[in-house]
Amino acid sequence: MTLPLFMTSLQPVDSTPKTLTDYVYGQLRADIISGKLAPKSKLKIEHLRTEYRVGATPLREALSRLSSDGFVITEGQRGFRVSPISPEDLEDVTELRVTLELKALRNSLQHGKDDWESRVVATYYQLSKIEELDLFANLEVWEQRNHDFHWALISACTSKWLLHFYHILYDQHKRYRNISLVANLGQRDVRREHQRIYDAALARDVDTACREVEAHIRQTADVTKVFLLEQLRG
Repeated sequence: MTLPLFMTSLQPVDSTPKTLTDYVYGQLRADIISGKLAPKSKLKIEHLRTEYRVGATPLREALSRLSSDGFVITEGQRGFRVSPISPEDLEDVTELRVTLELKALRNSLQHGKDDWESRVVATYYQLSKIEELDLFANLEVWEQRNHDFHWALISACTSKWLLHFYHILYDQHKRYRNISLVANLGQRDVRREHQRIYDAALARDVDTACREVEAHIRQTADVTKVFLLEQLRG
């Protein structure tokens, strides 16, 4: 199955590469999420050394980290391979993302102060401006602003571990969403969905905000699952 290439990974705000391992980890992760490195494809060290212009040691360290995050599988003495995708895995990732994101959102709404509210207002304004335009002509900008808005909503969460695992699940879910991004945006009024989330968050209406975010995530998963099943049958 050939997957269309859309967006690269959006790294957390504190993930500026500090070492060669950090750098190649970020590049590999982005290429897996975008589909440039296809599911189940073999990750040969010699090829990757040429492609990413780094040595074998940082590559192996990066691949081990990606294995811990679930983006790569280790095949004993046979090396590394990109993790496969499946409808069942999509359901699992979706359930976990919903659980973590809603928990983080509740915490954030309870603890967010003026700086949190300013982030939410600013990122929503930037997102809404791009959603007034042709999304298909501005996919990369929209993806960045969509990420920034969702991050702003949970940015006041007081649990660093919850935020850490949220980022992993967000990118795992994004890996699936990238295969059906055009279908997702073409079948939905995402601008209205984001407005409902924004209104509830600013009103500190925790239950409504969580309900809207969950519906938003699950609708993405539903469209993606249909698209994925069609691709697998094809």
